[in-house]
Amino acid sequence: MHSVETFRDLQGEATEWRRYLHQNPELGYGVHNTASFVAEKLASFGINHIETGIAETGIVAIIQGEGGDGPTIGLRADMDALPIREASSKPWSSQVPGKMHACGHDGHTAMLLGAAKYLAKTRNFKGSVALIFQPAEEDGLGGQRMVQEGIMERFEISQVFGMHNSPGLEVGKFAICDGPTAAALDEFDIVVKGRGGHAASPHQTIDPIVIAAQIVLGLQTLISRGTDPLESLVISVTKLEAGTAYNIIPEYVRISGTVRSLASELREYAERQIRKCAEGIAQGYGAEIEFKHRRLEPCMVNHTEATSVAIKAACGLVGFESVNDRLRPSMGGEDFAYMLEARPGSYIELGNGPTAALHNPAYDFNDEALPYGIGYWVNLVDTTLAARD
Repeated sequence: MHSVETFRDLQGEATEWRRYLHQNPELGYGVHNTASFVAEKLASFGINHIETGIAETGIVAIIQGEGGDGPTIGLRADMDALPIREASSKPWSSQVPGKMHACGHDGHTAMLLGAAKYLAKTRNFKGSVALIFQPAEEDGLGGQRMVQEGIMERFEISQVFGMHNSPGLEVGKFAICDGPTAAALDEFDIVVKGRGGHAASPHQTIDPIVIAAQIVLGLQTLISRGTDPLESLVISVTKLEAGTAYNIIPEYVRISGTVRSLASELREYAERQIRKCAEGIAQGYGAEIEFKHRRLEPCMVNHTEATSVAIKAACGLVGFESVNDRLRPSMGGEDFAYMLEARPGSYIELGNGPTAALHNPAYDFNDEALPYGIGYWVNLVDTTLAARD
């Protein structure tokens, strides 16, 4: 395995790639320029097996090792940006109004490109590496779609690994945990159907706003009084839509929100009890509800053996003292979970230093982290596909 010093020479070039991508952000599946940039770089590294157009704009490229036959492991980077107006004031700020790389996917793409260049030159491993460049992580479930389009089977991927930058974690450090590491994510909509009327005569109406207020409060007790306080469940009401005028009690109110959980039984509980809570409160006031619940991303679960390999690779790069193997799970969602459902693997966090938070207009990926991410990918390949027995 290699220390980070091996990859310092790649930092300048990777920084240029990263800043170009940062200036030219694209959203969702529409990452056409980004995908073309990636494909051109991969070809320039001497990689001949490059498949584009997977999940519209996704890419899988294969690097064959020269150490003999072996399995294929997948390394995944996401490519899409966010619909946010940038406020970082950096010289390389977004040139596209209302769009920016506020989650560091520009850095993720640049790091995997850097690893691709190194691995394509050395090829000192058995088997193959599948470089997975994914669109639509933020809003579109691109990871699920790539799995549904058969990338695991088509490229015979046996394990798959992901990485994400972490603001607040010191550059040069990594964090990971075995088991659940990111929450399952669901969305719900509750439409409270009452009876509208004049605001001066509320007794002649069934006021859906009052009922909706009771439902919002009631949902909070599903956690505080319905679940073990040591278990993780978050129900957040994020939208309330009602009314058209000051003097009209409306016919209906729409309540929308998200549910996040780390255990399947809590996910089932939340879906069941949100409906019961809303129906019970509405019926008590003489109203009705419509309820819709959509399951988006499953809980992302790191596999034990793959996590041990990831820890070994990171420790080989920066030392044991710089790798936290007891990371607390996040209640955020991550569609890499679909890849970890399809194949064993693991997901690690990379230090981004004291930067603004993810999804913040002032955020920017820290270019000092680039050689650490590149080195982690290379060490992971060396550890998993060692050329010598």
